[in-house]
Amino acid sequence: MRIGLGYDVHQLVPDRKLWLGGIEIPHTLGLLGHSDADVLLHAICDALLGAAALGDIGKHFPDNDPKYKNIDSKLLLRHCNELLLENGYRVGNIDSIIVAQKPKVGPYIPQMRECISSILGIEPGQVSVKATTTEHLGFEGREEGISAHAIALLLPA
Repeated sequence: MRIGLGYDVHQLVPDRKLWLGGIEIPHTLGLLGHSDADVLLHAICDALLGAAALGDIGKHFPDNDPKYKNIDSKLLLRHCNELLLENGYRVGNIDSIIVAQKPKVGPYIPQMRECISSILGIEPGQVSVKATTTEHLGFEGREEGISAHAIALLLPA
């Protein structure tokens, strides 16, 4: 078994869509980034890559490469899963948390779990997505950005 940890953060800004866990969330602000800035999928990618000792998301999808400009992060996650399989691993489970004061994402968590599990070829029961606030503390609490943490367990393929 291999375990990996992932973390990502993006700033909230006007005139961007908000993507979390592969799902568009209605909100007045979106996340700023070279890609669609889906912090949850980015954290999961880093957890998966880290568990397999394959580097990090920046190594595989550099933010200065124009081919990744505005890319759908679901494609990045799919590619990470392909790398795992090529290296003899499969996903055992994922545990993750979104840290945001607003918007409230609880109602979207089942869709996120379904989306993530579908991309990875696993059951929704193997994907945990949780959400919390910071009680108005820090950049998440001031609604300046959103962060996500993820842990992945890999098993031999």
